[in-house]
Amino acid sequence: MSRSGYTLPVFACAAAVAALHWLRDRQPLTLASIDLIEPAKIAEIPIEQVAGLSENTALAIARSDPGDNLDLTKDTPIWALIEWREQGDDTVIIKGGEGIGRQVNADDKPAIYAYAQRLLQENLQRMLAPGEKITVTIILPEGRSLAVRTSNSAFGVVEGLSLLGTTGISQPLSTPDQLGVFRAELQNKASRFESLVFCIGENGLDLARKLGINPEQLVKTANWLGPMLVEADVLGVKEILLFGYHGKLMKLAGGIFHTHHYLADGRREILAAHCAIAGLKSPDIQAVFNSATAEAALTYLKSLDASTGSDWVNQVYSAIAETIDVRSQEYIQNHRESSTGSTICGSILFDRDRKIIVKSKTAGLLMGKLC
Repeated sequence: MSRSGYTLPVFACAAAVAALHWLRDRQPLTLASIDLIEPAKIAEIPIEQVAGLSENTALAIARSDPGDNLDLTKDTPIWALIEWREQGDDTVIIKGGEGIGRQVNADDKPAIYAYAQRLLQENLQRMLAPGEKITVTIILPEGRSLAVRTSNSAFGVVEGLSLLGTTGISQPLSTPDQLGVFRAELQNKASRFESLVFCIGENGLDLARKLGINPEQLVKTANWLGPMLVEADVLGVKEILLFGYHGKLMKLAGGIFHTHHYLADGRREILAAHCAIAGLKSPDIQAVFNSATAEAALTYLKSLDASTGSDWVNQVYSAIAETIDVRSQEYIQNHRESSTGSTICGSILFDRDRKIIVKSKTAGLLMGKLC
C-alpha cells in the first residue's frame, strides 16, 4: 500500500503557524496542527526549527514529505517568516520570497494559488486577536534550483516552484495504487459514455472544460496513459481524445506510454526526428535538438516561421499528432486479446499559454462530437 503525504502548501502553513506561535508565546513548536480544509482533517506536521529574529519577527522551518509520490520536493525545506505590523487593512498578507515562482502571465504575482492562500489565511487568522496583523513570507531555499527540473516555466511560472493544488493530501500519482483510483473513475465513465477525453493533468482538464467538453467525459490519467488506454479498450470505449501539454503528450509519438520524467523522456529526439522528416535544414534540426525544453524548441520553430514565411510548426506538430494517434492505437492493439476492432484515438496538443498548437485529423472529428 502506498503512503500518502501532504502537499507543499501544508508544510508552508505549518512553518507559518510555528513562527506565529513563537511570536505570541515565545515557545517553539515541535508539531504544528494544521486544518487541511480539503479534506476536513487535522494534520500534525513536524517542525524542524524555530527562531526569533527580533521582537516582531520569527522564522520557522518545516520539511516537505509527499509520501510515496515521486516528487522532487521530497525533503525540501520550507521557511516561513512572520512579522507583526500595524499598517494596512488586511489581517494576513502573504508574500512569496526566494524560491517561490513568479506568474509571468499574472503581473509577476507569486505562484501561491487559491488553496494555499486559503490554508494560510484560515489557519493563521484563528491565532490572531482582534486588531493584530501579520505579514507572512514563504521561502523555498531550493526552489529556484528545483524549478529547472519541472515544467513550471512552460505554464508561465519562473524562478521558483508553485504552492499549487486543491487538497492537502499528496496523491502518489505515479504509484500503482493511484492507478487503481484512475481506473475506477474510468470504469464509471466508460459505463456511461462511448467517447472520453484523457487529460494528463490539471491544465488539460481546465482547458477542456473551457472549450465546452462535458466534464463528465473527462478522465485524468496522470502519467499512466498506456494502462488507461488498454483499460478503455477492454471496457468498450469507442473513441479516446488525448488532450495534453505538448511537452508531455509528444512522448507517445516515441512509444513512451508512461510519461513520468523519472522513467523516460525522449522529447528532443522525437522533435528532432520529426523536424528531419519534415525537411528542416541541419542547423535548424540541431537548434531544436539542443533546446533546453520542448517549449523552447516550439518557440524556435515559431521564430523560424516568422522570419522565413515557412510553416514548420504546423508541419512538424501535425506529423507528431498523427504519430501519437498511430502509436496509441498500435499500443492498444498489441495489448488486446482480439485482433479485430480497436478504440479510435485522436490527439490535441497545447502550449504553455494553453493555446492549441494542433489537432490530429481524428481529433478534429472527435471534437465535433464532444463540443
